[in-house]
Amino acid sequence: MGKKSSTKKRMLGSKLKQNRRIPVLATLRTHRRVQQNRFQRSWRNRKLGIKA
Repeated sequence: MGKKSSTKKRMLGSKLKQNRRIPVLATLRTHRRVQQNRFQRSWRNRKLGIKA
């Protein structure tokens, strides 16, 4: 029951990468037009819904 399938593990890894904040350099380069990551989520509030 505790084993992850390779598909689920790959999906969780990609969601983990998406959950990072944007670099400060990106904020400076766009003169603060881009300030936040659209894909960022909190583990407590928004669930992933991965069933695989």
